[in-house]
Amino acid sequence: MDSTLLIIIIGIVGLAIGFGIAKFLEKQRSTAMVNSAKKEATSILKEAKSEAESVKKDKMLQAKEKFIELKSEHEKVIMSREKKMSDAEKRTRDKESQVSNELAKNKKLNAQIDSKQKDYDEKLDYLEKKKNEIDKMHRNQINQLEVISSLSADEAKAQLMESLKEEAKSSAMAYIQNSVEEAKMTAQQEAKKIIITTIQRIGTEESVENCVSVFNLESDDVKGRIIGREGRNIRAIEAATGVEIIVDDTPDAIILSCFDSVRREIARLSLHKLVTDGRIHPARIEEIVKKTTKQIEEEIIEVGKRTVIDLGIHGLQPELIKAVGRMKYRSSYGQNLLQHSREVAKLCSVMAAELGLNSKLAKRAGLLHDIGKVPETETEVPHAILGMQWAEKYGEKPEVCNAIGAHHDEIEMTSLLSPIVQVCDAISGARPGARRQVMDSYIQRLKDLEDIAFGFNGVNKAYAIQAGRELRVMVESEKVSDDKAAQLSFEISQKIQTDMTYPGQVKVTVIRETRAVNIAK
Repeated sequence: MDSTLLIIIIGIVGLAIGFGIAKFLEKQRSTAMVNSAKKEATSILKEAKSEAESVKKDKMLQAKEKFIELKSEHEKVIMSREKKMSDAEKRTRDKESQVSNELAKNKKLNAQIDSKQKDYDEKLDYLEKKKNEIDKMHRNQINQLEVISSLSADEAKAQLMESLKEEAKSSAMAYIQNSVEEAKMTAQQEAKKIIITTIQRIGTEESVENCVSVFNLESDDVKGRIIGREGRNIRAIEAATGVEIIVDDTPDAIILSCFDSVRREIARLSLHKLVTDGRIHPARIEEIVKKTTKQIEEEIIEVGKRTVIDLGIHGLQPELIKAVGRMKYRSSYGQNLLQHSREVAKLCSVMAAELGLNSKLAKRAGLLHDIGKVPETETEVPHAILGMQWAEKYGEKPEVCNAIGAHHDEIEMTSLLSPIVQVCDAISGARPGARRQVMDSYIQRLKDLEDIAFGFNGVNKAYAIQAGRELRVMVESEKVSDDKAAQLSFEISQKIQTDMTYPGQVKVTVIRETRAVNIAK
């Protein structure tokens, strides 16, 4: 028991000693940690102070740089203001100098004006004195004239006015009469001038249309194939197209005869396709004719569109465009109807412009004036009335409709466009070479022009050109001098005036040239 107690006591003492040692060691460790923390804190504080000093220095440098920059800008602003002030002062000094100069000039001018005013006053006094003297002399002369003539001034004035009145009245009547006669003559001349100018500005081709077409062949062997066995092919072509096929002894050609140029053109194109293809029999003929007919219808529409585009006409209805295209295959007195209508449209446009009217509307009426000549079905209605009905149906303006219907006087004219279309239609039909009924006289007139030139000495060659509007004469340089050439031109023009009848005017041009020719051997 004592040993056990002793062991317990020893254990307790050992625990106490161990606890004390542990506490001592813990205290030592805590002290070491505190010292370490103090050292670390001291180090951190030093670093913080060092960084603070560095930041402080950087900020101070930045502040100094900013200050320097602001100071520089401030100095620039101050210098700019000073410069502006200096410029303003300079301008002010210049203005003061200019004002001083102007004041000096004004003083000088005022002095001159005062001097001139003084001279003017003196001259005015002098003129007043002279006027009084002249009036006095004039009264004396009047008194003397009254004594001599035994008439007072008022009586003499009345007699003079009466005589002048009668003379002025007579002169005025003569002037009025001359003015009226001159106005009549001028009006006629101006009207003729407008018509002649219009005709001369529109140049067109002469008539070449007829009722037959010639279809050329590569050889006469093709004729037999076109005729066919017992003539069945040619009968099929005539039945399908309505065109008479004439096969005679004409070498390498057959003749297509028909008054309808559309059918004649269908037959010609169909024959061309058949001959090119080589297969010629009735069934093939009917097929080709149908295709060609459709092609011609499309071409008619295309021709109508191209015509209205060329003339600058807009807004025309498709049916009227088709009618315009059909005019290509119609002729009147040998004159192609489309060419005639185009010519009338241009003539109407020029004449309307000369008279100050609507040239576009006149051109439209001129183009459409003969559309009644190309109906798809035969009718007894006059072509002018039929054309007017079509124009009204498709919404053309009343002026255009009236011009179409009245161009052959079937109805009364209600606008100025109607007589213009009528006149231009007549001009186009009567133009030399327009229609076959005047072709012979046209050709004879050109020959007569050339014969007149050949009747003068020294003429080598003579050509009538520009549809007879110009005669070009070439002379021999040895026989005709330059002065003589001018005289010859005048003599020929006078001879034409006295011996010939012609529309418009004829320009006579005499050409004289000298040539020197040598041969190098």
